[in-house]
Amino acid sequence: MRTVDEHLAEVLAHAHPLEMLDVSLLDSRGCLLAEPVTAPWALPPFDAAGADGYAVIVSDVASATAATPVVLPVTDVVPAGYRASHAIGEGTAIRIGSGAPMPKGAQAVVPLEDTDGGTAQVAVHRAVGIGAGIRRAGEDLQKDQTVLPAGALVGAREVALLAAVGQARVTVRPRPRVVVMSTGTELVEPGAAMTPGLIPDSNGYMLTAAAQDAGAMAYRAGPVRDEQHALMDTLEDQLVRSDLIVTTGGVTAGTYDTMKTVLARLGAVEFTRVAISPGRAQGHGYLGPDHIPIFTLPGNPASAFVAFEVFVRPVIRRMLGHQQVFRPLIPARLTHPVTGVPKARTYLHGHLHGHADERLISPIEEGGLRGLRLADSLIVLPEDSGEIPAGAVVSVMPLSRS
Repeated sequence: MRTVDEHLAEVLAHAHPLEMLDVSLLDSRGCLLAEPVTAPWALPPFDAAGADGYAVIVSDVASATAATPVVLPVTDVVPAGYRASHAIGEGTAIRIGSGAPMPKGAQAVVPLEDTDGGTAQVAVHRAVGIGAGIRRAGEDLQKDQTVLPAGALVGAREVALLAAVGQARVTVRPRPRVVVMSTGTELVEPGAAMTPGLIPDSNGYMLTAAAQDAGAMAYRAGPVRDEQHALMDTLEDQLVRSDLIVTTGGVTAGTYDTMKTVLARLGAVEFTRVAISPGRAQGHGYLGPDHIPIFTLPGNPASAFVAFEVFVRPVIRRMLGHQQVFRPLIPARLTHPVTGVPKARTYLHGHLHGHADERLISPIEEGGLRGLRLADSLIVLPEDSGEIPAGAVVSVMPLSRS
């Protein structure tokens, strides 16, 4: 029987980031940049108005108050996307839109709300200092400054920044394509008619969503009946569109378990027992001419979920290009006693609460899918830990969605 660490070393030994890919900006969301991006120009590229208002010379409005406004003629209107037709003159104002280039000679912008909003002339109700209401050129980024480093995760804010420096396309580590396949003649699609002996395929949906949470592009295939032809056809179909395959069910001893026979025809998959609870029965290997990695996980939902978190998720993160592939472990104090499974690393559902100075972890008694739903973390007990009393500090794996 392998230890958890031995099995992890085995599954990670040949897991590598996917080849770099040039993609459109929106397609980069959820990927890691493979190369750093530098700014081809300053951002903003020019001194710009930071708000709608009036560009002025500061000395012209130095005496302005609400009671005694300064009235100035308006000599130009500059919306965003346009430039002033002339430099500002002493004793005048130019109406300006947020984001528009500052007119030559203008020293500040009086916000629209501090004026009467006039068109031919404007009454200014408040004095402003030099630079007020102006976004200076290079205030966000200087030319040739690194915008985002290699390895940065691209989300909505990163997309905005990349667009602002003219990056229509970027080079990324693509999101791995993960196919999740549930096996079992007893499985049906949710919403299908139920008869005795049939159950909905919850594992397929759970693991597909978990792979998506890990950053993959994940798809369901199945459920597939425990029949050699059905399993073979489905696996062969999925090999052409996957970087990783995850199956659940069909790997325990039994009359109807045919997964091992089918996998032996398609590649090399090793089935082993791992000293982990739940989920000792594990399989891992490679299929087809492209050596697509495959994980075969148990059919029990709790076992499948723990196996995914411990073994599959780190491989997905490695394929994405993350340096840190494991979920962090944090210390927390038990509110109730727990018992580890002999000779196995034990993962128990838990609820993390308290605060940073005194984190508490409460074991969740409910089993099955309800217990999974209530858990926001896994309590990790080392091998041969035995009974651990309330008040003891244990390692906890928070199950964040990122």
